[in-house]
Amino acid sequence: MPQKVKKKGKERKKPFCDKLTGLFQRYPAVFIVTCSNIGSHHMQKIKKQLRDQVVIVKGKNTLIRKALKLSENAQWNVISPYIRGNIALVFADGDLGDIKVRLLENRVHALAKIGIVAPQDVLIEKGPTGLEPTKTSFLQTLGIASKINRGQIDILQDVTLIRAGTKVGSSEAVLLQMLGKKPFSYGLGCNYVYEDGKVYSAKFLDTSQAEVMQRFQGGLSMIAAISLQIGLPTVASVPHSIYNAYKNLLSISIETDFVFDQARAIKEAIENPDQFQDLAPPPDEEEPEEVPEEEPEEEPKKKDSSDEGMGGFFGMGDDSN
Repeated sequence: MPQKVKKKGKERKKPFCDKLTGLFQRYPAVFIVTCSNIGSHHMQKIKKQLRDQVVIVKGKNTLIRKALKLSENAQWNVISPYIRGNIALVFADGDLGDIKVRLLENRVHALAKIGIVAPQDVLIEKGPTGLEPTKTSFLQTLGIASKINRGQIDILQDVTLIRAGTKVGSSEAVLLQMLGKKPFSYGLGCNYVYEDGKVYSAKFLDTSQAEVMQRFQGGLSMIAAISLQIGLPTVASVPHSIYNAYKNLLSISIETDFVFDQARAIKEAIENPDQFQDLAPPPDEEEPEEVPEEEPEEEPKKKDSSDEGMGGFFGMGDDSN
């Protein structure tokens, strides 16, 4: 049987380098994504769901950097400093914001394995757990207050079992497994984007068009203010300078006999206001306020003659004393 001839290192790397070069030439943008804790089955699922928009390439970092270094386009080499850790290159063509959303939504829930660093806090809520009463001592070792209720263990209050950034211990992993909880979810993480020879943070893709315009207008206002203050004309300050000059000329025209076309209508309106009354908007017609009808005043009650007689009687009695 003929023996298989082993290919040299350069011959094995050449197809990968050619593939990478072809993708850079075909696609205008590249996502640099992290793929930690992602199994091969999960990665295949992501590729299948996104194959209509992107091409995902994963290989050794040294091989990717080598291919970028040997490429014909020197601009691609700006990605090399970002090729570190467990990463993959996602070549994309289309709306990068929508593609980023699709990349991030493909996540899989997983158990908390011993020794991994928790990406988030893990909270155990109070209430029934479904555990047998024999597990009470196990919960006590973790500092979780519990009681037995109707043949099962109830947790008395919410407990933060694992803090984000700390390693998962064996007891915490066993408890979460007994409770049937998969607290963590793993998927691709978008860090950077390469486009038009530059690398920028993928967070900028979350910025809306309205926010971009608002920040752009704020920058223009700041440049115009600085230019006007130091007396250096710029594209941003020239419209303000022209407007300020027009206001000065208009003030001079109003106070003197000097007239120019842009001030003629305003000057005539000030000198002859009666001619422009028809152009003024009609005043708002207010409905007359309803005057409440005055209620007739009640006539004072006349004193009863019998009361007066009684008063006189008692008065006479007092005088007699």
